[in-house]
Amino acid sequence: MLRYWTAGESHGKTMLATVDGFPAGLEIDTELIDADLKRRQGGYGRGGRQRIETDRVELLTGIWKQTTLGSPITLQVVNRDYKLERLEDLQRPRPGHGDLTGAIKYLGSIRGVLERASARETSVRVAAGALAKQLLAQFNIHTIGYVVELGGVAVPPQDVPLAEQYALRDASEIYSLDPSRDAEIKKLIDETGKQGDTLGGIVEVRVEGLPFGLGTHAQWDLKLDGRLAQAVMAVQAIKGVEIGLGFEAARRPGSQVHDPIQFDASQQDTPTLGYARPTNNAGGLEAGMTNGQPLVVRAAKKPISTLRKPLESINLETKQAESAEYERSDVCAVSAASVIVESVVAFEVARALVDKFGNDSLQEMRARAELFNQLARER
Repeated sequence: MLRYWTAGESHGKTMLATVDGFPAGLEIDTELIDADLKRRQGGYGRGGRQRIETDRVELLTGIWKQTTLGSPITLQVVNRDYKLERLEDLQRPRPGHGDLTGAIKYLGSIRGVLERASARETSVRVAAGALAKQLLAQFNIHTIGYVVELGGVAVPPQDVPLAEQYALRDASEIYSLDPSRDAEIKKLIDETGKQGDTLGGIVEVRVEGLPFGLGTHAQWDLKLDGRLAQAVMAVQAIKGVEIGLGFEAARRPGSQVHDPIQFDASQQDTPTLGYARPTNNAGGLEAGMTNGQPLVVRAAKKPISTLRKPLESINLETKQAESAEYERSDVCAVSAASVIVESVVAFEVARALVDKFGNDSLQEMRARAELFNQLARER
């Protein structure tokens, strides 16, 4: 099984991710991981901490001559803004954060909760996802994450080839696939910031090149759609997940939801194996398994909970009404969320790939994938 754990506090010495079950034999390019870490820190509307940190990954274990060994890989992203021991506790919990609930649960401090609950933890989830993307690329599987709505303003993706989508996304300051809308949305972010408020939005991740049969129908906890939903919902501030049509499927009759099945012999050598679909309302998943179509996952991110114009709260010592605490924060981090969600989706897809084709070595995985494709075409 491919899996990972993270450790570290927002203002502690470092953030860590330990990846277990990663196959041997893959040469790792740390510049690709650093590029995703940089994207996570970018996007219009970010706050002051992103000017302090310059995230770079260090590979501490599981690597020899930049090549994976099959043993646990430890990824480190050092915190330049290390000051945890100098920070005081908070007494006025912030609505929308885990401050109050965590302090009561652990019978302890708010600081002890917020340092771990912070989205700073996602830095190493992005690093783990970028590692997984390098494995997926060996099988011609590619991912892209982008913003499709920000502050209630929809920015539909353009239906162009994947290479053009990357170019559009990288040209946009909000990481959408329509850079021409940037000025309008940047103005909205600026106006919201002046009001002491924050904005949320919706991000979409698309995965292309997936073979048939990743995931399973056989057990509820192994269905790929369920695993994807859990991974995405576990990202800080995500409040909803959709696959394919998502909630829209509940509003339509079945004839406008389910994807007809056709056959095109000229496409037998593609991941679809020739089974063409005129639509992809299922988002690439049926019965918990990939069906050869692109995977499409969307996530709804709530506005950041730390407001420069704080909401009403109480003082935990006196129980008297006071404004909530304010710690340095962003106005909008939807762009960053598109990078994070892309990363956790990539890891879950890589995990399903390993489940199907093994994880001892990249060489063996390739051989098994080729054999499966051959057998599937002959079926």
